[in-house]
Amino acid sequence: MAPQATTADLVIRNATIVDGTGTPARPGDVAVGADRISAVGDLSDIQGSRELDAGGAVLAPGFIDAHTHDDRAVLSDPLMSCKVSQGVTTVVTGNCGVSLAPLHVDDRPPPPLDLICETPDGFYADFGAYLDAVDADPPAVNAVAQVGHSTLRLGAMDRIDRPATVDEIRVMRGRLEKSLEGGAVGLSTGLFYPPAQAAPTEEVIEIAKGLTAFGALHTTHMRDESDHIASSIDETLRIGRAAGIPVVISHHKCAGAPNHGRSEETLALIDAGRHGQPVGLDAYPYVAGSTMLDSGRLMGASRIIVTWSTQRPEVAGRDLADIAAEMNCSMDDAVEALKPAGGVFFMMDEADVRRILAYPHTMIGSDGLPHDEHPHPRLWGTFPRVLGHYRREVGLFSLEDAVRKMTSLTARQFGLKDRGVIRAGAYADLVLFDADTIADNATFDRPKAPASGIQMVMVNGRTVWHDGAHTGDRPGRALRLQDLDPPQAA
Repeated sequence: MAPQATTADLVIRNATIVDGTGTPARPGDVAVGADRISAVGDLSDIQGSRELDAGGAVLAPGFIDAHTHDDRAVLSDPLMSCKVSQGVTTVVTGNCGVSLAPLHVDDRPPPPLDLICETPDGFYADFGAYLDAVDADPPAVNAVAQVGHSTLRLGAMDRIDRPATVDEIRVMRGRLEKSLEGGAVGLSTGLFYPPAQAAPTEEVIEIAKGLTAFGALHTTHMRDESDHIASSIDETLRIGRAAGIPVVISHHKCAGAPNHGRSEETLALIDAGRHGQPVGLDAYPYVAGSTMLDSGRLMGASRIIVTWSTQRPEVAGRDLADIAAEMNCSMDDAVEALKPAGGVFFMMDEADVRRILAYPHTMIGSDGLPHDEHPHPRLWGTFPRVLGHYRREVGLFSLEDAVRKMTSLTARQFGLKDRGVIRAGAYADLVLFDADTIADNATFDRPKAPASGIQMVMVNGRTVWHDGAHTGDRPGRALRLQDLDPPQAA
């Protein structure tokens, strides 16, 4: 064994190390050399070119956001303050069937693709070119990107209100495989959304079979998260079995009052599925979701806040019910007058949210929409909310388990090699925070507020957030499939 180096670029001393694996916290030091952690433990014999006294604060692996729509944001807003301010160092993009590549469009794309980009010039005909663009003008975070099934359908079909033909499926699978060769890590579906509603299960299976040889995975915004949630879970598991691939259920929830309490049933179905195949899931820590506004599909929400509107941008942040009253019309008619538009939908039960978050295999994902004028507060507050509200105030899980759900669990699921843990040789993606004060400040009324308690955030060995401010550094990378390990359900 080579002798331990006696110098390092940075030594963080007197930290409470929560290493991401779920093992108990321990006091110690961490040394960083270039973009990697070089040593962990009692490092009194190592001198750093820079030294930081953590004063007992928690040092954890940088948080991995398992579910984002940051595809365009990493290019248009590369500082990514909404994420690094809450300790996120890696984002997983291309979710819910929606990605910026491979697709060429001549006009504004249909919903929900317009949630990530409204203009044709933001899309890429080649997936590798998209990832090259990320590396050419890097963001402050690492990006892991998937191919969207809806994106493939829009590029291969003359109409999307029908099942794809055999030839169209062949085209889509070919474009998926080329995208995987270019670095995409998997395929996402959004069978809930109009561009993919007409796609039968068999279409998805045939396309998803292109993932098998690459060791890639499939994530899904399932066909239904309300009355037909059980059959949607069955469909998801069937796709994974038929294609021989890992599947991840995105933002698992039981939507609408008639389905409140059904998380006991759905988690039992997921548990049963895990005995025969690799299955994962993610969730966000709120009783409200956010997506496009579509008349007739208000999802049984008890309250809806408009997040943006092309026709009436001034209503962003207001309740849809109040807008409809002013317009003297139904809420569905109000939506027709506002759209294209987006909203926040209060549709879940707190007991279900807690049960799903506490489930041992649940990863944490924000599902934030960074281009919304008045976004859901999850965009800025997800990870501190888990650590502050649900861990410290509610006591839903231990500090170590909360960190595990945000780090190593997600890294294993997506195959992120040498990330999500604190150990010698791992990448120096790190977050230093005060476990007693960390809290989300973003609210439904004031959604763009940075969190409290995040002291320092480091990506690939470089500091991007320090004492409440962005450093301006942008050391993030596009993490390609070829650089990863095979995904593992944990």
